[in-house]
Amino acid sequence: MDILMLSNGKIAGNEHVMGFASEAIIEQVKRTGAKNWVLIPYAVIRSSHDERVAMVQKTFDSLGLDCQVTGLHQADDPVAALKAADGILVSGGNTWVLNKTLHDLGLVGPIRKAVFDCGVPYIGWSAGTNITCPTIRTTNDMPIITGAVLPSLNLVPFQINPHYLEAKVEGHNGETRDERIQEFLEVNKHEPVIGIPEGTWLHLHDGKLSYHSANGKELKLFSYGKEPVYYSAQQDIQFLMEHSC
Repeated sequence: MDILMLSNGKIAGNEHVMGFASEAIIEQVKRTGAKNWVLIPYAVIRSSHDERVAMVQKTFDSLGLDCQVTGLHQADDPVAALKAADGILVSGGNTWVLNKTLHDLGLVGPIRKAVFDCGVPYIGWSAGTNITCPTIRTTNDMPIITGAVLPSLNLVPFQINPHYLEAKVEGHNGETRDERIQEFLEVNKHEPVIGIPEGTWLHLHDGKLSYHSANGKELKLFSYGKEPVYYSAQQDIQFLMEHSC
């Protein structure tokens, strides 16, 4: 497996989406030889799916990569399009809409097969990272649809909270991000949650998990009954792959 799980799409100073992880993307493309990438844009709500495809194509072009990006929404047969793709990209947006659409279209199994069995590289950001978890229960997004589905791709055995922000806004009396994650742990005591700040990402390659940061920010690991623990990009987090929900 070769999976890049980005916290978000852009940080300050980035002209192109995923720009802060450009070196990792270049290395992945060269390592896998993936040329034809399919973008899953179903999480996108406030702009067109075609615009998102064009946005990602510009990123690959700016990196000097000879890659072609097509939108899965354009395929007459999405399952066949996934089977034919060299690489899979999943855009950010609303996680609930994305996950339900994947289930409705019968795409969860084909994506897992492509990544697990065929070694197709995967790049996701925000919602595209949320769905790599066993469930989407630690997304920041509102459930704006009915009949929402919680189980997801289960590519990694832990929960992720992208866009993680350790802050309390003055005058805001709602829960902080930490408090919401602690509420999750009270109900789901055996499921750790990794908070990854913007400008950071997780990489799973051949079973080895690593953390990377374009801005020096640390990830924050939440476990029930324990104080949260910070990990920098230089520290070993492989133990997280041994966890089983």
